[in-house]
Amino acid sequence: MNPIVTVQDTVTAFADFMEPTDAELNAIEQEMPVILADVDLLDAHIVTLDRTPTEVDERRIRRARRRALAARVALVNRTAGASLSGGAA
Repeated sequence: MNPIVTVQDTVTAFADFMEPTDAELNAIEQEMPVILADVDLLDAHIVTLDRTPTEVDERRIRRARRRALAARVALVNRTAGASLSGGAA
């Protein structure tokens, strides 16, 4: 059996350079409301996995779905507004 220590050294040798850039961190920060809304939606679905959803569960899922959709729309509107060039044609 061959040890993989030398391979591990090669893989982790560039670990310091594998940090996200400022642009990537800004993109994640912009998408955070969508991520959190999706987590809430998943939580609402997970609650109902092992039982029949009650009316309260169904309302929770609908609200979470609406929040997730609203967060996505807001993100698209922000990114579309930022990418438009200013000025009249």
